[in-house]
Amino acid sequence: MGMGAAAGGGRGRRRMGGMNEINVTPLIDVMLVLLVIFMVTAPLLTTGVQVDLPKVKSAPMQTDDSKMLVIVTADEHVYLGKDEITDAVEDKLKTNARLQEERELYVQADENVKYGAVLRVMAAARSAGVEKLGMVTDPLVVK
Repeated sequence: MGMGAAAGGGRGRRRMGGMNEINVTPLIDVMLVLLVIFMVTAPLLTTGVQVDLPKVKSAPMQTDDSKMLVIVTADEHVYLGKDEITDAVEDKLKTNARLQEERELYVQADENVKYGAVLRVMAAARSAGVEKLGMVTDPLVVK
């Protein structure tokens, strides 16, 4: 008879069961906040140096954001990506580790820049060891 009371666990004490479900509402809130942040910041990441490219009849080039790009503006300022390298073009190209590894560079020159300025950049790239040198243009739309 004494065993019955011990095995039953007692009437007054009831054990509460653990929570079997995860509350996902805070996780959804965090996800929505991150989504809004990414939607706001994504357009800001695509800013760069404004250049009016010459329009020529050519097939559209497969553009890839991972390509090294040298930009020559109308006032003959030279940029490697977003960094201005006007004062030491050849030195900056020679010391760029990624360029020395890939040996590929694209020149994006403004339509109104002097021919000599573009040639100076191309010569600096060649002397820095660039093997593949391309020119970026806007394709002319023919109707």
